[in-house]
Amino acid sequence: MPLRKLRNRKHVNNAIIAGVLAAVLCVLGLLLLLNIFEKKQEGRQHFVPRVQITETDEDAAKWGQNFPLQYESYLKTVDQVRTKYGGSEAIPRTPSASDPRNVVSQSRIEEDPRLKQIWAGYAFSKDFREERGHAFMLADQMYTERQQFVPQPGACIQCHSSAVVAMRKLGNGDLKAGFDILNPLPYAEAKAHVNSPVSCIDCHEPETMKLRVTRPAFMEGIKAFKASQGVANFDVNRDASHQEMRSYVCGQCHVEYYFKAPNKTLTFPWSEGLRADQILTYYEKNPHKDWLHADAQTPALKAQHPEFELWSQGTHGKSGVSCADCHMPYKRSGSIKFTDHHIQSPLLNIGAACQTCHRQSEEFLMSRATDIQEKSFSLRNIAMDAVVALISDLKAAIAANKAAATIEAAQKHHRRAQFLLDFIEAENSTGFHAPQEAARVLALSIDESRKGQLALRGK
Repeated sequence: MPLRKLRNRKHVNNAIIAGVLAAVLCVLGLLLLLNIFEKKQEGRQHFVPRVQITETDEDAAKWGQNFPLQYESYLKTVDQVRTKYGGSEAIPRTPSASDPRNVVSQSRIEEDPRLKQIWAGYAFSKDFREERGHAFMLADQMYTERQQFVPQPGACIQCHSSAVVAMRKLGNGDLKAGFDILNPLPYAEAKAHVNSPVSCIDCHEPETMKLRVTRPAFMEGIKAFKASQGVANFDVNRDASHQEMRSYVCGQCHVEYYFKAPNKTLTFPWSEGLRADQILTYYEKNPHKDWLHADAQTPALKAQHPEFELWSQGTHGKSGVSCADCHMPYKRSGSIKFTDHHIQSPLLNIGAACQTCHRQSEEFLMSRATDIQEKSFSLRNIAMDAVVALISDLKAAIAANKAAATIEAAQKHHRRAQFLLDFIEAENSTGFHAPQEAARVLALSIDESRKGQLALRGK
């Protein structure tokens, strides 16, 4: 065959191959573009609405039909996993007629008997267990032995249940009016109005899924705090940013509070500020006691899980890192990005909760967090010993009939020392939310105990 024909055939073959390759690449490119388009559309379509959700739907299972990924993760709040300084382990128990639970969490007052002295005469000295996940929040309050010691008020139900529907019904559509009716009810009567632990409706608008605050106590509390900062007429659902709401919806319950007389109105003592000593100033201006201490005869205060307040003083809170960023980090299922509703300690989920911002290894981050907690726990123990010593001295002074003015002066220091200690003891991060602030508060507590003992000595 002539050389020219061979060359022509080779050129034809090359042209055919190039054409085929071009066609294949074109098809692959089109398929890639189609896949990208589908993924973008899938990413935009956060859910496929199967049922209509309204303001009366408090059952999370119904919301789960539209939001299966979020609901699936929410169901995992039944998990009981203990970290070194938090979380709960499953303790088997024999159910009874008064308490059908077959599993509970570990007893904090059995782990540290000093708490019985610190809370002598108060319901917490009879039963106080490690907090379990949100799935247990209603049952654990219903069946705590504290209910047998002193009947709990209906106001308690607001942070242990899905209460927004109940308040609206009680108030004939008016949330605040329903709140005012619910507060003074005996616990058993209040319980009859609720059906489940905290649910989707407590934090989300049904139509838009927009985050919202539904607890009037937080609405009033944050308004008072903002006013103390020079911001007038703050409306949390109108004025807060989306990122702020990712903490405010948690702050509806994870806070210090008290039941204000005469109607036991759930109140957040924030008009002087969010720091522990600022809250003490509030209680001095608005006299209140949670109980009379059985040994020291002090009109005492009991701090309640002030995670929101301590977080607000820490580097994460100051930097705009929300509660949800760490305790409910984003997850992916395929191309869908959603918030993980398996609310848990970040130390159980370091990869998603911490390494989004911190590039160190999981081992380093765990070591760093544990080191912070160990130091806070050590200082907490010193403060606790100091308060217990002051209680013992007060008990002895009362038995010895020391001058009333001397005892009263020491009791004022005891009241402050105990509240400041309990502010960190009741806060569930073992100081991690704001290590320097936790150390400052515990140091103030130790100093108040020292001043109380000096007062008993006439100094």
